[in-house]
Amino acid sequence: MTRVRIDLFASLDGYASSDPTPDNPMGADWGSLTAAYAATRTFRERVLGDTSGAGTTGVDDTYAAAHFEGIGAEIMGAAMFGLHAHPGDPEWQGWWGEQPPFGTPVYVLTHTAPRPAIPMAGGTTFHFRTGAIADVLAEATEAAGGQDVRVGGGVGTARDFLRAGLVDHLHVMIAPVLLGRGGRLWDDLRGLDRTHKVTSEVAESGTIHVTFTR
Repeated sequence: MTRVRIDLFASLDGYASSDPTPDNPMGADWGSLTAAYAATRTFRERVLGDTSGAGTTGVDDTYAAAHFEGIGAEIMGAAMFGLHAHPGDPEWQGWWGEQPPFGTPVYVLTHTAPRPAIPMAGGTTFHFRTGAIADVLAEATEAAGGQDVRVGGGVGTARDFLRAGLVDHLHVMIAPVLLGRGGRLWDDLRGLDRTHKVTSEVAESGTIHVTFTR
């Protein structure tokens, strides 16, 4: 059965990275939030193409590997794709490079659709949609062919799906840092702990892995 999954990064005080720019597309605090994840062997291999075996192999790597397992389609916001970086350039293909690390259909939520689909190397094809998130999710679920649909972010998109009650599994990597700024993750999500089973595990890096499973 297809599940809807989200993996997010947050600080101890509940903030996600924000304010992306063309030079820093994931936001000013992305590095401090994702340092433990970026150090894992899985990240180095799956995202950077490093097959040397370098990288950490502890608890953080276990969750990093699970992030990539069983995904048949992806949904993301326009900012995560990078549409705001070159909004008037029809040739812009996002900032994920020639072979994005998805390998599935990816549905980009944007107010600037319709746009033609963009097939990329490695099995990723970006599709652009303006419809209601439930409708886009239905299309992504069909495309996933029985595998899971991952909602990739950013935090605004993830919160939209959470508030709509559409998420079956949420995994939050809470970095041991205090930001005091950024996108608020937990606002308006009261009761999520009653609809989902909550577990937590602390990694060697100090990252707290909190999961909510319906």
